[in-house]
Parts: sequence; structure tokens; C-alpha cells
Amino acid sequence: MRAREAGEATGPAIIVSSAGMATGGRVLHHLHRILPDPRNAVVIVGFAAAGTRARDLVDGARALKMFGEYVPVRAEVADVPHFSAHADAGQIIDWLRDAPAPHTTYLVHGEESAAETLRDRIDRELGWTAVVPRSGEGVLVR
Repeated sequence: MRAREAGEATGPAIIVSSAGMATGGRVLHHLHRILPDPRNAVVIVGFAAAGTRARDLVDGARALKMFGEYVPVRAEVADVPHFSAHADAGQIIDWLRDAPAPHTTYLVHGEESAAETLRDRIDRELGWTAVVPRSGEGVLVR
């Protein structure tokens, strides 16, 4: 027997999605449908970056804009930030240690303060030049 599609569910639902930031994809259709119903729950697993719908949910948003309309958030929202598929700073440093030193290392993913801390650690522990480019800054990569 095939599992019912989320759009066919008539009762409370649990949606498991890899779209952790809720910025696009099928998860938006699911959220659009389940957020208004207080019988439902949304569990944000892992890091939710600032400026994303997932972060807005974690921060207690009462409504989210999706598909040009505001959707009320009545579903329970749970935050489980301790699960992540991302390496921590120590794991990144260990991985970089085995690589040849590049001319410059650009840190372009993550929260600005965390990227700046990692930049300083790369400089201190590996002696490499590491840079956190400003938003919109262009760099020449050869």
C-alpha cells in the first residue's frame, strides 16, 4: 500500500523534510497547509539561519509569508538545534590541516560572527590567510 501524500492527509501530520531553512521547495506547500492548524507540529532540526522562515518559526513568528500571502502560525513549533550535518570548527580545521595551503581561504557560508571566529582560528592554527567577504563583494579566483 502506498503512503498517503501530505496533501491527502486530513488529520494532524508530521512532515519530514531536508529543507531545513524552509526557504523553498515542496516543504513550503506542506507548511502552507499545516501551519494554521494547532493540531500540527513543526520540528526545526539543526541550525536555522537568520533571515529564513525556519528561524522566524523558532523565534515565535505569528505568521509567515508564503506564495504572496501571510499564513498564520498556529501549529506547535519545536526547536531541536543540536542535530546538524555540518562539521564544527574543530572538524573543519582538522580537515584543512591535510590540505595544501591555498593563497587565500574564503569563508562564505554561515553566520558572520561564526565565520569571523573560524577565520581567526585558521589564521592562528594554520597560518593561512582567511577572509570573510562582505555581502556582495567580488573576489578574483585563479
